Amino acid sequence: MAAWNAQSVRKDFVLLENTDRVYFDNAATSQKPQAVLDATREFYEKYNANVLRGLYPLSVEATERYEQARQTVRQFIHAACPEEIIFTRNTTESMNLVAYSYGMANLKAGDEIVVSILEHHSNLLPWQMVSKATGAKLVFLECEPDGTISAEQMDAAFSEHTKLVAVTQVSNVLGCVNDIPTLVKRAHDCGAVILVDAAQSAPHMAIDVQQLGVDFLAFSGHKMLAPMGIGVLYGKRELLEAMPPFLTGGEMIESVSRYDAIYAELPHKFEAGTVNAAGAVGLAAAIQYLNTLGMENVHRAEQELTAYLIKGMQSIPHVHLLGSARPDNHTGIASFTVDRVHPHDISEILSSDGIDIRAGHHCAQPLHQHLGIPSTARASVMFYNTVAEVDRFLESVANVRKRMGFGDE
Repeated sequence: MAAWNAQSVRKDFVLLENTDRVYFDNAATSQKPQAVLDATREFYEKYNANVLRGLYPLSVEATERYEQARQTVRQFIHAACPEEIIFTRNTTESMNLVAYSYGMANLKAGDEIVVSILEHHSNLLPWQMVSKATGAKLVFLECEPDGTISAEQMDAAFSEHTKLVAVTQVSNVLGCVNDIPTLVKRAHDCGAVILVDAAQSAPHMAIDVQQLGVDFLAFSGHKMLAPMGIGVLYGKRELLEAMPPFLTGGEMIESVSRYDAIYAELPHKFEAGTVNAAGAVGLAAAIQYLNTLGMENVHRAEQELTAYLIKGMQSIPHVHLLGSARPDNHTGIASFTVDRVHPHDISEILSSDGIDIRAGHHCAQPLHQHLGIPSTARASVMFYNTVAEVDRFLESVANVRKRMGFGDE
């Protein structure tokens, strides 16, 4: 694609073109470009058959497109081989797969699971479950108010008992970027494996799993332009091969007798039942779209827009921004409060101005408790958002207290 800007790519997004509302809830789910909608529809119109199950041409073609999508994902995150790419429904399912299949089989009483306080519930609740079931201890990796995890905090969390580390790459509340290479080294020095939640990073920055050295990494398609209902788990091949299946049933077997079964080879061992082939094809189309824009260009454009938004918010009285004072450590996310105004009221006022944001605890209650704030309002931008939209947002936020009946005290 030739040089692009937010205004030039918006024509690719039907919903954005057909509304005058400002969509600032991208951390929850992104909008879908026409290329993704076309790829998904084309699969159903031209290639709809159950993949892996038929020898007739239509099923063979459907299977080829499904496996091509896996190869596209492999290249996107630089996995060593396609067998390391498992298709799931979303990040949540990917986390649960690791928890049930790896955690339940490998953790025991006396072991420790290190989980950062920054985690989305999807990367906390599975480990609570494993802890209760196995007797392994849950240990929290604390953070500073800006989201920074210090060396001292790592020293306090990691020990010779650490066997698994679960940490996000980018916080869905603070937008801060964790130092994954350092956390990987700390985990491996303890003999532990590390699972990284990339739900908020995969849409916004280039990821190389081999360079990072992670053992597992998960993300969702719907946050990065793809359809809902398709997600990815990356796992090192030797780990996945040793893990028992998460779900059992159709298509994840080699053979079945009355009392036993031989499971299929990777990756199909972990993809039981009829898979979301159209979703996988849509995810591949989303990745191809992002590759055309260039992930470095996407990251740069979003950083520039985020800086404009953060600086604007920092100039509004009675508005308090969570996380780093540095705009470049927000990854498109601005969570905030307004003095004496509930976040739900902030959201309602902005909605009446045609601006869509999120309000609540953002599936990260322990982090909010750690920060001493019950809930927040959250605006999150993507490369297709514009400076004009940010200006509308800032104007609306600046008037929230006035519209709630407060003066200038």
